[in-house]
Amino acid sequence: MTTHASTPIDTETYTLHPGSVPLLISIPHLGTDLPPEFATHMSDTAPLKQDTDWHLDRLYGFATGLGASVLQAKVSRYVIDLNRPPSGESLYPGQTTTGLCPTETFRGEPLYAEAQAPDAAQQTDRLARYWQPYHGALRAELDRLKAQHGAVLLWDAHSIAAVLPRLFEGQLPDLNFGTADGRSCAPSIIDSVVAHARNARFSHVLNGRFKGGYITRHYGAPDAGVHAIQLEMAQHLYMLEDPPFTYLEYKATSVQPLLQKMLQQALAALPGATA
Repeated sequence: MTTHASTPIDTETYTLHPGSVPLLISIPHLGTDLPPEFATHMSDTAPLKQDTDWHLDRLYGFATGLGASVLQAKVSRYVIDLNRPPSGESLYPGQTTTGLCPTETFRGEPLYAEAQAPDAAQQTDRLARYWQPYHGALRAELDRLKAQHGAVLLWDAHSIAAVLPRLFEGQLPDLNFGTADGRSCAPSIIDSVVAHARNARFSHVLNGRFKGGYITRHYGAPDAGVHAIQLEMAQHLYMLEDPPFTYLEYKATSVQPLLQKMLQQALAALPGATA
């Protein structure tokens, strides 16, 4: 497949690097912007932004060279979570998680002073200002790539601390693949990806604690030629999981070749796609 470099589209909410192959990498929790109008009402914990999916733009820095489109969020998930449904309903009923406009961290620390959490009107405003533009760009890029190639793969990229007792027991596997229990992606694609993971030195699981968030579940439509996979990576694979959340090049270079192989294999297995 022919690759090319396109001019990035840069907005208040996201940056989109349009690509030339039928692959869109979405990074909805990369953002660190915490506008003062929100930060002034938040607790001292919020500026740490510890639940950010740190450095994934750097870890996936090779992707544009493959011709992939890359969509990167700018605003912190503490403002609004771009991987939650606009209704705010839980994607994991009965399990601890954070909401559309989070009021606490993954560790249960409050993000707002008492009575300062966003009300319904404020949440609606955040949906319009941040959530909808990101999803509008995601939908438009998927449609463009599908129209050009006949099918498209959406890879939703995430990372998280490997030990978070409030969210899950024990230590999370290194690579956590989610396909909404097989509904968001053709088996041939995810099977080819997991086969590479199986041959690597990293632990992995498919549809374990993380089965895919709103983006994977909403946009993944294999029968319509849109295949979606979420990868939730343990952050210790490439960075320090505690402040100052430093990127560790020597670790990252160990996992990047596997990421590249998995993406290339997924593209090769994408049914119905043309160059």
